[in-house]
Amino acid sequence: MSSENTKTAEKMKSVKADWDKAPDGPKKDEALKHYRAAEKAHTAKNDAETNKELDAAKHALA
Repeated sequence: MSSENTKTAEKMKSVKADWDKAPDGPKKDEALKHYRAAEKAHTAKNDAETNKELDAAKHALA
């Protein structure tokens, strides 16, 4: 696994942990949509799209 893939995987874990701690509500629902899109992009090995969706998920939780 390249260092970029490792960073992306760590970022996914971090966002997932933040999502798990978030209270239920529209922000959490919106973040989940972005997280699921990030999972699909990660499966397709598209790091740029994965990071974009993870950033959107973090923003939704803010």
